[in-house]
Amino acid sequence: MHIDFHASKGPSLGVEWELELVDLETRQLAPGASAVLAEITPDGVDEHPKAKHELLQSCVEVITGVCNTVDEVRADLAATVAEVSAAATDRSLGVMCSGSHPLTDWTTQRITDLPRYAGLIDRNQWIARQLQIFGVHVHVGVRGPQKAIPIVNALLAYVPHFLALSASSPFWIGSDTGLASYRSKVFEALPTAGLPYQLSGWDEFERYMEMLISTRAIESIREVWWDIRPHPRFGTVELRICDGLPTLDEIGAVAALAQCLVDRLDSEMDRGYTLPVPPAWIVRENKWRAARYGLDAEIVVDVHGTVTPVRRAIADLAEDLAPIARRLGCTDELATIGRIIDGGASYERQRAVAASNGGDLTRVVDSLIAEMRDGLST
Repeated sequence: MHIDFHASKGPSLGVEWELELVDLETRQLAPGASAVLAEITPDGVDEHPKAKHELLQSCVEVITGVCNTVDEVRADLAATVAEVSAAATDRSLGVMCSGSHPLTDWTTQRITDLPRYAGLIDRNQWIARQLQIFGVHVHVGVRGPQKAIPIVNALLAYVPHFLALSASSPFWIGSDTGLASYRSKVFEALPTAGLPYQLSGWDEFERYMEMLISTRAIESIREVWWDIRPHPRFGTVELRICDGLPTLDEIGAVAALAQCLVDRLDSEMDRGYTLPVPPAWIVRENKWRAARYGLDAEIVVDVHGTVTPVRRAIADLAEDLAPIARRLGCTDELATIGRIIDGGASYERQRAVAASNGGDLTRVVDSLIAEMRDGLST
């Protein structure tokens, strides 16, 4: 099976942001996606170019075009979110983003009536029905198929960095799960989700995709939902590990981190370096630690069992990438990582709101809606 990889000219960016629609009276998720999308879709076309249906009728996904800078990503997303928010307001709905909704029971949710989602539910049953989760996906351009798999493998060392920084799903159906990112554990229950297999190169990727399709495990490679995966049609690597982020500020920080990292790895291959492949057991252990403890995790950094606080690892990484950020024009966005570490990731902010309001999770929903509107507080 031959799979064309449409190589990018440089570290271009694209971001997908899954937004929740919320009833402003009950603070529960509300099935308003079809009505919102119908209102904002231009006349004469079947769908909005940058706002899409998702699995649940309570979710609208906004996407960017191909961007060169993080600033372009922010502007692109902001324009579409403004359209979605205006249409939602007309229907007494709020817009927010978090890895999981703090209150709503997934059994109450309406599935979007599209063949793709019907097939997902038919194959996976309750595992798919309970996917009341929301994420952010960042695409970064890669300059050739021979680089895609080595970069995916090397990026696995940074799974805990991205997950801890973005963790925003501490609550599930009204209860505190004890995890920073419950979403990551829900999603990896799908048979083709979770951490990717560490493949040797593009040839092995093609053989593996052929096997999955020929055995009817999947119908297309779009159904391989790895935490980090190559995207042949876009010519990117796609980081899907992040929980839903409540603010454009945090989107910018994660996009800057991803762009700088991929650019560095791509350039290292140009200079003849062989990119490191972290041991699978370390990758899996570190993902669990980030999901459980968030920014308080201590991650394993070598085969000898050395551990370091993930807060320090993230701060050190951002410092190392600062020269690349200056060249790519995302210095300010990369610096936002420090604001997140100092002020708390979303899971920490949500728990603080709940604690200061006697455990009232409707106030957490209110805070998430406010953050979407106002941005990350200083």
